[in-house]
Amino acid sequence: MSDMNSTGDTLNDFEAEKADARRVVVLISGNGSNLQALIDAQSFDELGGEIVAVISNKVDAHGLKRARDAGIDAVALPHNEYDSREAFDGALIKVIERHEPDLIVLAGFMRILSPIFVNRFHGRLLNVHPSLLPAYQGLNTHKRVLADGGEEHGASVHFVTEELDGGPVVIQAALMIRPGDSEEEIIEKIHAREHLIYPIAVRWFLEGRLQLGPNGPTLDGVALPAQGMRLSHEDAAEELDEEPGD
Repeated sequence: MSDMNSTGDTLNDFEAEKADARRVVVLISGNGSNLQALIDAQSFDELGGEIVAVISNKVDAHGLKRARDAGIDAVALPHNEYDSREAFDGALIKVIERHEPDLIVLAGFMRILSPIFVNRFHGRLLNVHPSLLPAYQGLNTHKRVLADGGEEHGASVHFVTEELDGGPVVIQAALMIRPGDSEEEIIEKIHAREHLIYPIAVRWFLEGRLQLGPNGPTLDGVALPAQGMRLSHEDAAEELDEEPGD
């Protein structure tokens, strides 16, 4: 007859080995406010993994200080020290792979990536863009929306492909533009929406819920719509505790 008490004690004393946290490398070029949102999420154990390195193509990027202050490896890799985009991207690939990331996150990385880079990390590259993609791809989105008299704006997180700002959308947060809204006010609200949705998308990926397959992105095995998961203006404003009427 087996000794059930002995078996029970053995099982109670057993501690499963913890799996290593999934690893993230963040690419920046400047201030790094979206990087800070990711660092903050990690500090509250809400990121689903660990930022192991921050890499900037500019040595004076403030985001590098944010990384160092958080105890994260901060690397400056000046693009102007390379003869071509392909040469820089080749060096960048080597630095990234040294950190063995599960995910590479672009957070204000102001470089157009070469096809060799994008294909190397296909399905593991996320970017945040200040518009409701596919509207207003490229730069100066806020000025262009205001110039067009647009009533709706927003932010999008998407997988990176060879098409600039054209990869499949994962999640968006909308912003209603009201008469009299200044560009500065819109920028502030768009930044807040970026900081809200980017950590969510990163966590989905690191937890294995978000994947990019041959037919597009899926969340929990279900295909995402073209606009991804979208937070309405009202939902985003509630999450951000914006004052009614903002």
